[in-house]
Amino acid sequence: MEILTGKEKILVIQTAFLGDAILTLPMIQKLKEKFPHSSIDVISIPVTKEIFECSPYVDKVILLDKKGKHKSLFQLLHFAIQLNKNNYTRIYSPHRSFRTSLLVFLMNVENSFGFDNASFSFVYNRSVRYDKTEHEVNRNLKLAGIKVEKENWKILPEINALIEVEKKVNELLQDISKPVVTIAPGSVWQTKKYPEEYFEIITEYLIEKNYFVAFIGGQSDFEICDRLFKKNYAGSINLSGGLTIAESVQLLRKSKLLICNDSAPTHMGMAADIPVITLYCSTIPGFGFYPYNQKSISLSVDGLKCKPCGIHGRRKCPINTFECGLKLSPDLVIEKINQILLPEEK
Repeated sequence: MEILTGKEKILVIQTAFLGDAILTLPMIQKLKEKFPHSSIDVISIPVTKEIFECSPYVDKVILLDKKGKHKSLFQLLHFAIQLNKNNYTRIYSPHRSFRTSLLVFLMNVENSFGFDNASFSFVYNRSVRYDKTEHEVNRNLKLAGIKVEKENWKILPEINALIEVEKKVNELLQDISKPVVTIAPGSVWQTKKYPEEYFEIITEYLIEKNYFVAFIGGQSDFEICDRLFKKNYAGSINLSGGLTIAESVQLLRKSKLLICNDSAPTHMGMAADIPVITLYCSTIPGFGFYPYNQKSISLSVDGLKCKPCGIHGRRKCPINTFECGLKLSPDLVIEKINQILLPEEK
C-alpha cells in the first residue's frame, strides 16, 4: 500500500449502529497506515462512542446526537460550523443517510468520499461504487482508496481493553473453573432472533458437556437472557445490560466460542478473534456482514422463497411462518459447536 507522508486532518463519519461502527474500524486502521502522520477524528452517535474511543487509531470522537441536540436542521448547521473550525482536509463517510450528506455539503471540505448509493451522493467530491456482493469491510476499504486483492481485506477490528476492563472481566470469571461459551440471543429485529427454545436446547447441551454459558446483550436483551439463565442458573450467568462494549469484547476473549444472531455481537467476536457461529434467520450472509476470522462460520437455511424478507429484518414474519428460523435446527448448530470445540479438548 502506498504510504503518504503529508499531514492530513481526516474526518470519518459513521453514525450508524453498533455493528456498522465496528466494521468501520479496519478502514480507519488502514487510513492511519496510509497517512501515518495525520490525525483521524470520528463522528459517532452516543451508543457507539466507546467503540471509537477504544481504537488506538482515532484521535478524537465527536458526538452527533441525532435524536437530541442535533435533531433540527438549524442545529446541524451549527454543528457543521463548529466542525469547520477543525480545518479537515479529507472526509470519509461510510454512512449513507441524508443527514450525513447534508453535513458533508455544509462543511464543504475539498476532498470528500462517499458511496454512490448515499442519499444526495452528488455532494461528495469522489463517489465510490457500493458493491452489494462484497463484505462491508471490503466496501469501506475501497471507499478509503485502499487497494483490495483477494482476501487481504480480512482485517480484524481492533478494540483495546483498558486495565480496569480486564480487571472487571477477570473478577466476573474468577469463580468459574469451566471453559466459557458466550451466547448473545437478542436482536433489535424479531425476525433476526433465532428461536428462544432452540437457544435453550443449545444451552442445556453445552452445560451437559461441562461448559459454562455467559449470556450477553444490551439492556433490551435482558429479559430473553434472564429467561434462559433461570432455566440453567447452575451453569450460566446473565450479563446482558451489565457490560460495556469493551467489557463484552474482553469477555469474548476469555470465551471458547460465541453463538449469536446476525447482529452486533458477531463483529465483537471478530474483534476478540474467537470462533463465532452466526445464525441467519430472515437475513443472509450475502448482505456482507458475516464473520470472516478464522474458524467462524455462518448458518442459514437456503432455498426459501421468502428469504431474505429485508436487509434489516422485520418486527414480525410477513407470512407468519418464520421458517427461516424454525428450520435451522439446534442439532445442526450443535454439530458445528462440536466441530469447533472438540478439537480444542484433545
